[in-house]
Amino acid sequence: MGQKPSLVGGACIIAGVCVGAGMLGLPSAGAGAWTIWSVLAITLTMIVMTVSGWMLLESYQGYPLRVSFDTVTRELLGEKVNVLNNLTVYFVGGILLYAYITSAGLIIDGMTGIGSHWGSILFTLGFSGLVWHSTRAVDRISVVLVIAMGLSFVFGISGLSLNIKPTLLFDTLSEHASYAPYALAMLPVALTSFGYHHSVSSMRAYYGEERRARYAILGGTAIALLFYLIWLVSVFGNLPRSEFGPVVAQGGNVDVLLKALASVIESEAVSNALNLFSMAAILSSFIGVGLGVFDYLADLFKFDNSHQGRAKSWAATFLPPLLLSLLFPFGFLMAIGYAGAVATLWTCIIPALLAWKVRTGKGEQGGKGDGFRAPGGMPMIVGVLLFGVLTALFHLLNMAGQLPVYTG
Repeated sequence: MGQKPSLVGGACIIAGVCVGAGMLGLPSAGAGAWTIWSVLAITLTMIVMTVSGWMLLESYQGYPLRVSFDTVTRELLGEKVNVLNNLTVYFVGGILLYAYITSAGLIIDGMTGIGSHWGSILFTLGFSGLVWHSTRAVDRISVVLVIAMGLSFVFGISGLSLNIKPTLLFDTLSEHASYAPYALAMLPVALTSFGYHHSVSSMRAYYGEERRARYAILGGTAIALLFYLIWLVSVFGNLPRSEFGPVVAQGGNVDVLLKALASVIESEAVSNALNLFSMAAILSSFIGVGLGVFDYLADLFKFDNSHQGRAKSWAATFLPPLLLSLLFPFGFLMAIGYAGAVATLWTCIIPALLAWKVRTGKGEQGGKGDGFRAPGGMPMIVGVLLFGVLTALFHLLNMAGQLPVYTG
């Protein structure tokens, strides 16, 4: 009998899936809600997203270990719901790739002055080639990127955290400021920052059981939450709330946030570390999401694994987001918000419906009397479902200008 996979390893995989470029959108999305309400919004999202992942785990019971999200949804909720689910998975992947390509182009332009369009084209052609080449190439570069992200994050954050000013962190200087109403518009971005649900079946296969997979998921979302909280406190403790006006006005773009931070940080080394961290976060997310969409489209269109087949999958994955990025370079925050609104379907609504279906006996329960169950009974299923519906609704209200938006 081989050694059991460690919980730490599984937790790190889930944390790695969560912590990426979504992190860069959180400070701008939380600028209105500021420290306390942002912390509450992200913590609530983490709890709901952890439980919804457990609901997926529960619904996978009785199926073979290698079963996919796709198969279980089709069998328990029907073909139509599954088609919708698959479309939203693809849409979220595509819109995230679009956000990363646009942001990378702006950051490369800021560093080299070649123009954001050329930056986006070079970034896409250069790094999507790794996905075309092989999963192994992605694996190798991902390890390098995670190390770069970790080191630059620690260096940049230690530089920021040494200068945290409580007056800025708790915004004590502005009188009669309101915070709570702005927390609603932050939820779609927070939700995007905990989207690991397509990896739940991999975790179950990795451990060979639901119970250990449950702890790995909890560990992963807790690590991600810790990262986000440290990051938010470090940014909000250094950059006055009023300085977020121009960042939000330009669509929450990462390059604008980095310039604003650079203007209040005394040290150029810290500022460079944050630039490196941002590029590594965007690049690792770009490659990770790109690989997921690439494999998904290859399966959907039955492209084979030859050079020619992989070239077709590559074109279908990367050319539409690149083209959109060149034609409509919208703000990073807007794209991430769209992704969050649509992702509510497969991160909250579908998992809750699957758990409901399994518990009401309409699903395939594999005859396990002591089967794994997500906690909280029926009220929790309703709660997760409601959270998903409301988060999507808040995004639509935000788009329609019906939610308060912070303008500095």
